[in-house]
Amino acid sequence: MLAVIGAGPAGLAAALAAASRGVRVVLVDSAPSVGGQFYRQPVPGPGARRSQMLAHQRRTWDRLRAGLDVHLTAGRVTHLSDRHVWCVERESGRFVVHALLGPAQEESAAVRADAVLLATGGYEKVLPFPGWTLPGVVTAGGAQALSKGGLSLPGRVAVVAGSGPLLLPVATGLAAAGTRVVALIETAAPAAFARQARTWATTPVKLAEGAVHAARLLRRRTSVMSRHMVVEAHGEDRVESVTVTAVGADGRPAPGSERRIVCDLLAVGHGLLPHTDLAEGLGCRLDGASVRVDDEQRTDVPGVWAAGEATGIGGADLSLAEGHIAGRSAAARLTGTAPDPRGWARAARTRTRLRTFFAALESAYGEPPARWPEQVTDDTVVCRCEEVTAGAVREAVAELGAGDLRTVKLLTRAGMGWCQGRVCEPGVAGVAGCALAPARRLLARPVPLGVLAAPADPTPPQ
Repeated sequence: MLAVIGAGPAGLAAALAAASRGVRVVLVDSAPSVGGQFYRQPVPGPGARRSQMLAHQRRTWDRLRAGLDVHLTAGRVTHLSDRHVWCVERESGRFVVHALLGPAQEESAAVRADAVLLATGGYEKVLPFPGWTLPGVVTAGGAQALSKGGLSLPGRVAVVAGSGPLLLPVATGLAAAGTRVVALIETAAPAAFARQARTWATTPVKLAEGAVHAARLLRRRTSVMSRHMVVEAHGEDRVESVTVTAVGADGRPAPGSERRIVCDLLAVGHGLLPHTDLAEGLGCRLDGASVRVDDEQRTDVPGVWAAGEATGIGGADLSLAEGHIAGRSAAARLTGTAPDPRGWARAARTRTRLRTFFAALESAYGEPPARWPEQVTDDTVVCRCEEVTAGAVREAVAELGAGDLRTVKLLTRAGMGWCQGRVCEPGVAGVAGCALAPARRLLARPVPLGVLAAPADPTPPQ
């Protein structure tokens, strides 16, 4: 049996590929329904909006959903929803997947499998700035989840800001949900994209997607400001406006370029980072911030495959290709047959092309402005869980001798809260001037002590 953790594009593609080749699959996911963030569906109920997908994305989703339904009916796939995986361990040559149950997450159950496929996705890179804790300031992905899910948005006049390819679909999604998007603020410079023109030409579908999003914003008269950044959010009980500046050649705000934009919703993000907690807990080797895999999407831990954003941020199409390859490889090895790369040659070509494309995209967007930490005032909270300010972090470095992120954490408690640093680590590292290094965690999420003290998780009926 193969346990697939994550039911986004990579997990769905892997589950379908493995089940189609005779392997029993248990699909474990934290959401109530499959699809992940990319294929997130509106919440059922009166007034639910139709999902805002491009035509080819809808066709792909319909194909995935129909294929999954066939395997669910036949009993080849078991879908366990609302399962929050907190640990995967090896036991007598097999794997035990431990997951907290339901919204309360107070009880745990185990799934035992012969192999594990990690399709755990990514999470947002968030950088602090004065006013970022005001109500109405949300992450770009959070705003997208609300708009895709048909849920109430925390504002009607929005600014979308930061950097990365996620901002365009977030802005158009908010506009489609009825929000007036007055500005899209991007720190990257247009010249960086022009230098990658040859690579863009190899992926006309991606160019068309970008053109569709840009056209939608143009029709709605959204102001698009490149090489700019939000340096402060203003308001009393909630965000009421933001200050935007041009970014100078030295990475600092250009003098005299400040302007105030009125809004009651700020969606901000600086790209995505791979979710690697479960992989690290299993001892899988990382390549930078991503899980290292071979041509079959195998990690260096026998019996463990990984696909999708966990192996490098690259969007839904790349995740689908990697998931398909991983599912076929796992199925072959679990059934005792030799994997045949010719069977997934098309997916492998797609994988190569899209990895090249997203490497160029990452290069074009680049890093946030080098001097962004200088705009973070000492009284700005940088770790929201533990309410640690930038001043406390700077004091730990300048006066207490902290030279790395772990020491900063021990001296200030930054990163010791509920999120275990997933939200604040990039910001704390930037303010401290420390390198951002992956932190191996035994547990992938907070777990009640009662669960840890229990003799063993029960195995749910499958």
